[in-house]
Amino acid sequence: MGKTAVITGAGSGLGQSAAVRLAKEGVNIAVVDISEKGGIETVELVKQLGPDAIFIHADVSKAEEVKKYVDQTVEHFGTIDYFFNNAGISGSGQYFLQTEIDEIEKIVGINLMGALYGVRYVAEVMLKNGGGSIVNTASSAGVIGQDSVVTYSATKHGIVGLTKSLVAEYAKDGLRVNAIAPGPTETPMVKTFFEDNPDMKANAEAGIPQKRLGTPEEVAELVAFLLTSKAEYINGEVIRIDGGFTNTK
Repeated sequence: MGKTAVITGAGSGLGQSAAVRLAKEGVNIAVVDISEKGGIETVELVKQLGPDAIFIHADVSKAEEVKKYVDQTVEHFGTIDYFFNNAGISGSGQYFLQTEIDEIEKIVGINLMGALYGVRYVAEVMLKNGGGSIVNTASSAGVIGQDSVVTYSATKHGIVGLTKSLVAEYAKDGLRVNAIAPGPTETPMVKTFFEDNPDMKANAEAGIPQKRLGTPEEVAELVAFLLTSKAEYINGEVIRIDGGFTNTK
């Protein structure tokens, strides 16, 4: 039946591009997203390439909904081999002291708690079946400090700690966990953020040595490499994909 991947935030951006890239390798996909429209679109893109795919609606900030998407994936496909733990939001771009408490709670709930819940339930399935591979989505803001994204940055630094600590505990049991740290990338989330904060796009592009934003397809190539057996001795790494952005900081 082939390998199976769960991808959160798979209805657009990095998640959708990763789903398409993995489908080209024959991987079946459980498409998890809060957006039914985007999720169904990704399912159709995957099926056009041959593998099976299902859409599961879930709010990843709720543990019971995370458990639901894991249970439904196992029920349909039998197991989980790969997990792209990707769902996230950026926030309004306000400086921290102007950020509303409910926005802070929402960002932490989706970006950090959602990721923690995801590995909690997915890794349990993987370890029962001899192991598996996880890629967590961190960010350039998870390896350096950046203004106007304090809460987002805090959650992405948390993703780095989650990645490294899981390896310390479970690498011996066959679990591989790595993280990607994309810089500014042309996803719907980033485009919306820059539309709301136009000066920041020009500043971002000026600060990237390659003088352009990354593309979701470029990030998807890295995700596919890290998830598959091609990278079987890479474990606990946080790999930057940012055109040199953080290397100049």
